[in-house]
Amino acid sequence: MPSPLHLPSVVIVGRPNVGKSTLFNAITGQRRSIVGDEPGITRDRIYGEADFYGKKFELIDTGGIIPNDEEMIPTQILKQARVALDQADHIIFLIDGRAEITGTDRDLAKLLRKTGKPVSVAVNKIDSPRRADLLHEFHSLGFEHMFPVSAEHQLGMEEMLTHITRGFPMAEPVDENAPIAVPPIKIAIIGRPNVGKSTLLNVLTGSERAIVSPVAGTTRDAVDETVTQDGVEFMFVDTAGIRRKGKTKLMAEKMSVVMARRHLRMSHVALIVLDATEGVLALDATIAGYAHEEGRAVILCVNKWDLATDKNKRKFMEQIRDNLKFLEYAPIMFVSAHKRAGTGALFPLIKRAYESASRRITTGELNRFVETLQWEYDMKIHYITQTGFRPPTFVVFTGSAGKLHFSAERYLANRLRERFGFEATPLVIKTKRR
Repeated sequence: MPSPLHLPSVVIVGRPNVGKSTLFNAITGQRRSIVGDEPGITRDRIYGEADFYGKKFELIDTGGIIPNDEEMIPTQILKQARVALDQADHIIFLIDGRAEITGTDRDLAKLLRKTGKPVSVAVNKIDSPRRADLLHEFHSLGFEHMFPVSAEHQLGMEEMLTHITRGFPMAEPVDENAPIAVPPIKIAIIGRPNVGKSTLLNVLTGSERAIVSPVAGTTRDAVDETVTQDGVEFMFVDTAGIRRKGKTKLMAEKMSVVMARRHLRMSHVALIVLDATEGVLALDATIAGYAHEEGRAVILCVNKWDLATDKNKRKFMEQIRDNLKFLEYAPIMFVSAHKRAGTGALFPLIKRAYESASRRITTGELNRFVETLQWEYDMKIHYITQTGFRPPTFVVFTGSAGKLHFSAERYLANRLRERFGFEATPLVIKTKRR
């Protein structure tokens, strides 16, 4: 463990143009590093101070290193980087997740292994679950701890920093009875045009920043608004679709999907707004499907309930469950944004959804959980471990190759929800032969 008299030192290393400066800025929350597309912009070590949940550390952005290449990079940069590496408590080895492993990456991996320092491999530019599937290719670099991140969109950062700062001291003594601070929760308000997203945003934020109109596609751009409730920051993004003059309704629908997808990637929780007067339509299912695929916590918000002709909530819920079977985990709220009815209850629900999606369960707890299962399926479970969160991701180690049968996976997910209180969030279950 690093000395408490000095801040622990974390060094970002990687070949030129993999995004080191962007990662530095994302972790420190400041723009000390110049960011650009020209390889080798960072010529010297750049220092910054970062704070991750009370654990402060020094972050160093090194120049892009190309070992054994005197022509492409000044010897001084490699020399400066070596000084930083010698003093490092942890090294972030940043590589480009959109490119194949290069000879420079392999040379750097060799250099870093020789240091004997703890190394975390950050595979950058992984901004969707589909790209995360490419991660296994980088295991050939020979490091145990690997994290998919997007420095530009600040995705995957928390899991990586949790690992890196695990042994770092807290900056100040912590009162164990004090409530744990929750970072700002980012909420994407998504849905078809004209379901009342902007009205809902205005009510939740107490502002009139979003233009409200009965014309579908009134909102021209995304609107961010931050509200503090009971000490928790809620950052809302209104992602209503765009319909330009002379364009068809089809364009408004297409744009609602484009905007929803764009802002889902930046959010923690998705508020999917449905129209009580129209029921659940095909476009609702499409937009909801993107939230599920992105692994976001989801709350289904049935708006305009005051205008519904049939006010049978059970019947409407059945319609939702029939049409959105993949969102069986999502809570349903009935509100009227226009009448300001039921909207206040969304804040504690959003907080619970965020906490649920961020929950970590130890391997010991999961092993005790496995012993309680009434497992009647062919594939034997040896143990389970959690490998990620937002969404909670579990690896099930089994006695044989292949995936769990969907009914076994469903049973396991339901038991995990019951035992550990996972609500409003999808669960990802992967299998691996022991």
